[in-house]
Amino acid sequence: MSRISRTIGTIDREVRHRTAKRCRERGIVVPTFKQMRDPRLLPASASAKLKGVGLWDVNPANLFRITWKNDHETGLFGGTNYLEIPREITGIKARVVGLVGKYFPTGAHKVGAAFACLVPRLVSGEFDPEKHKAVWPSTGNYCRGGAFDSAVLGCTAVAILPENMSQERFTWLRQIGSEVIATPGCESNVKEIYDKCWELKKDPVHVVFNQFDEMGNPIWHYNVTGPAVEEAFQAVRGPKARLSAWVSATGSAGTIAAGDYLKTRFPGLKTVATEALQCPTLLKNGFGDHRIEGIGDKHVPWVHNVRNTDAVAAIDDEDCMRLLRLFNEPAGRELLVAAGAPADTVGKLDLLGISCICNILASIKAAKYWELDENDVVFTVFTDSAEMYLSRLAELTAERGAFTAIDAARTLTGSLERQATDNFKELTYQDRKAIHNLKYYTWVEQQGKTYEEIQAQWNPEYWRELFEEEVVHFDRLIEEFNAEVGLG
Repeated sequence: MSRISRTIGTIDREVRHRTAKRCRERGIVVPTFKQMRDPRLLPASASAKLKGVGLWDVNPANLFRITWKNDHETGLFGGTNYLEIPREITGIKARVVGLVGKYFPTGAHKVGAAFACLVPRLVSGEFDPEKHKAVWPSTGNYCRGGAFDSAVLGCTAVAILPENMSQERFTWLRQIGSEVIATPGCESNVKEIYDKCWELKKDPVHVVFNQFDEMGNPIWHYNVTGPAVEEAFQAVRGPKARLSAWVSATGSAGTIAAGDYLKTRFPGLKTVATEALQCPTLLKNGFGDHRIEGIGDKHVPWVHNVRNTDAVAAIDDEDCMRLLRLFNEPAGRELLVAAGAPADTVGKLDLLGISCICNILASIKAAKYWELDENDVVFTVFTDSAEMYLSRLAELTAERGAFTAIDAARTLTGSLERQATDNFKELTYQDRKAIHNLKYYTWVEQQGKTYEEIQAQWNPEYWRELFEEEVVHFDRLIEEFNAEVGLG
């Protein structure tokens, strides 16, 4: 029997029927990708269900809030959530604007990628919430999103993340009812996470949703995040504005796929992959440990279309930690306002977590490298907020003492103004091929992928079909599933 699509096998109608009944009893309607992209397409009944439901509540209605367009004041929908970082902070002529992830359920945009990995198996009957456990390997926010999705469905989530991640993540996961497995190390220890997945796979009750190789992850960002950037650009652009770059920490390489979409609309756009200088995998085939939480590295994710990446920027994690304090401590905010940054914008800098700060610094490097001017707009992503890292701020205070005005001045000069074009590499064709070839050692030798498919991934048509045609199958199956659920 032929496959339904590239990522969906066959339909198990018996399991799907039971799952539809379960969703009907729980009041669950699955949003389509079109609706996550544009929530105005949701039925009026969906908005009615959101009344009185908190943004982070474990409630089926919050599946409708898997979108960049949540209005956190009304609880309904508006335009794309974004924050522009003023030139008084960036120190460059080009404008830097980031999509804001805090206003997703769970407080991070990874809930969208997690649901996009789960949906194809849910609506096809490959995943049975009555008997399967959903395994979410992650360096933080992805397993958080997966745990939320699992809790809504009433199935067991197994969250796997490195033991050195922030305590807020572990606390929240346990509160929501997940099984939690802490693997050795930090962000860079992804191999240890994969090893645990292989161990769990021995029991067929476990279904692993690996963001690093599940194509639902980049498909969601291509079809939802990319258009959100395009809309936000139209909202901020001036008469001569150019959308010049999309900057994204690689992590699982899901979010960077928004750049693939944007290149179809803005052919001159550059896509910049960001990583930690302490673990410069793409820049130098390097390795190591770092503190930029949320960026899993030391390998090239299977879902990364490397051929469409134009440059790599490696960011010092010490700069990120210092700026976390500058953006959140009173002395830091006072200095930024004194330097001319608008007070209302400075008051919103807690919308930025550690990897978001990394993305800002990479945006500055890109602007300086390509000599961008006031007509250039660099877009990036603020995946989560400082709320996820309050324990890190407390640790820094305990370790280094109170953050003073002198510390603020040193940080502004040493971690923002000093950013230059070092540790920034524009990729040639052969550079991209070399990075692509690194996939072989992780995915073909270790994780069971085939030689034929890694060869196929170098063909641009492989990715075009995946990003643009697969979502059609997803939405059709979601609509059929919702019709069987019968909730309207």
